[in-house]
Amino acid sequence: MGDINQELCRLIKEAQGDRGQNQFAQQCGISSSAITRIFTGTYVPSAKTLNKIASRAYNSVTYEMLMNAAGYLTEQKESPTARQGKWINVYGNIAAGIPIEAIEDIIDQEEITAEMAETGEYIALKVKGSSMEPRITNGDVVIIKLQKTIENGEIAAVLVNGNDVTLKQIKKEDNGLWLIPFNSAFPHLFYSKKECAELPVRILGKMVELRAKF
Repeated sequence: MGDINQELCRLIKEAQGDRGQNQFAQQCGISSSAITRIFTGTYVPSAKTLNKIASRAYNSVTYEMLMNAAGYLTEQKESPTARQGKWINVYGNIAAGIPIEAIEDIIDQEEITAEMAETGEYIALKVKGSSMEPRITNGDVVIIKLQKTIENGEIAAVLVNGNDVTLKQIKKEDNGLWLIPFNSAFPHLFYSKKECAELPVRILGKMVELRAKF
């Protein structure tokens, strides 16, 4: 572990105080695993993450102190996040009408490449249920590119009934939308254009990557 990371870890532990790591992470709005990665030297936190930590810090630890320890304020040092990946939130549930940044049901974080991050906005979802088995199973994490449109045959995260999110293959027709599971034990669901508008049924984004959990 380098000198910079040692100092950053020391400050984060001071910021944490007598709180447990899980409690502290939850209060900061980040995952406990992200803090573990910082402590083990496998993750350089972004300025946004450091700001979250500083907002819940004890012992007079400031945002500027954390930024300096991470090397952001050292003119001679190249930014430690240059071309590194971006951490995105993993959500357990998403409700329609609530901006993504306002949702508090963050259960973990996943890293995507810098190249991917430059192509749009991404979130991750933890899969619930078995409707997409055998390809996608309960507990897997899927990476979703946020977008309002989808092509036939693509897999999308879809908001249904205003408060549920489901992962299904999409088939569009002139008079409505089919949500198709991979598991033959589950029915194909059809929503007319009127139902899509009134329930509502809305495309949240396109699945671009599966991260199976064992």
